[in-house]
Amino acid sequence: MNTPLRHALLVLLAGVGLLAAHGQAFDSGSTGAYGAINVTTADVTLDVPADGIFHATTVNVAAGRTLRFRANALNTPVYILATGDVTVSGNIRVDGEPGTQTAAGRGGPGGFDGGTPGSVGTPPGDGKGPGAGGAGEPTANQDGAGSGSYATRPGFPSVPRHGGTYGSALLIPLAGGSGGGGTTGTPGTGGGGGGGAILIASNTRITVNVSAGIFALGGYTVSGGAYHSGSGGAIRLVAPEIAGNGTLNASGGAGFFDAGDGRIRVDTLNRSQLAFNFQPPGITAIGSLMLVFPSPLPRLDITAAAGTAIAVDSGPVLVTLPFGSPATQQVKVRAQDFGQVVPVRVVLTPDSGDTRTYDVEINNAAANPAEATVDVELPVNTRTAIAVWTR
Repeated sequence: MNTPLRHALLVLLAGVGLLAAHGQAFDSGSTGAYGAINVTTADVTLDVPADGIFHATTVNVAAGRTLRFRANALNTPVYILATGDVTVSGNIRVDGEPGTQTAAGRGGPGGFDGGTPGSVGTPPGDGKGPGAGGAGEPTANQDGAGSGSYATRPGFPSVPRHGGTYGSALLIPLAGGSGGGGTTGTPGTGGGGGGGAILIASNTRITVNVSAGIFALGGYTVSGGAYHSGSGGAIRLVAPEIAGNGTLNASGGAGFFDAGDGRIRVDTLNRSQLAFNFQPPGITAIGSLMLVFPSPLPRLDITAAAGTAIAVDSGPVLVTLPFGSPATQQVKVRAQDFGQVVPVRVVLTPDSGDTRTYDVEINNAAANPAEATVDVELPVNTRTAIAVWTR
């Protein structure tokens, strides 16, 4: 058994008590300890800190330059918090990757991977994430592999294996896109990875200039007649003043129409100079929710799986049962700071074969934290990712 991980909690918050008074100075939460992020003389790829947070002073991405990120062990979203101005004249990208005949497409930071490709005698795997596409044939028929979904569900091709929609227009908490399913073949092709998730907050101002952009595209994957790309990810901006006419793009499938689109949220007190090109149209919410992290933030954790205790924030929950092990095992899930009965879904996604889901309710009103034990069926000798989300 590999070391496990807490997966992102996806829950719609009501917003009660979250609004900051407009007359108060906004604090992004940055300590400034990371210093200035300057991308001026060459493209830059930054390692995401263990908690996902860059405590910056200022951010400057020059025209013609691109800022990218290497995901951390927990695959958290990217949080750039700044005490001063954020100016984007080039590009910031947290895109998912396409699948190949040797591997699933990786999700962008905070996004979810695609399903693994099939091979001789081995079926393909479903995508990962709450809107994951299912594995299938390399066709656009009813048995074809599906794409990931997020804010929207793909309309083409019309196959039942596309994922379902999820998440909140507030993007609190922040989460990325879901992966597409792998296809059969000798070999097949891995599904596209979901777009990542990025939040940029400034105490003062965020500017995204013309010909510049922030991108969280899903990985575009097509094999045979199957469209099995990753969904778009998530982009959230928070600052007292947000300006410019650049692009924010969270399209699925790298801008094509065969995967679900992600979510964009802009929160500001002064939108008089805000003229962004939002792509695709219709997935953006604009408001004045001047809050980066609510406290406390409700969370779900897997605390044990197949007889092994799991430390919080210790890595992905990946289980491989050896031959001869009983398939019936238990997964323990803990809910904290919801203050109500929480409907949750435990999801088992093997590298090959079908995803299995188990629904349970946890009474977090009676105890905090509260825990539930779920009986599951694990495939033997197949690496299986275990995740939990709210329903």
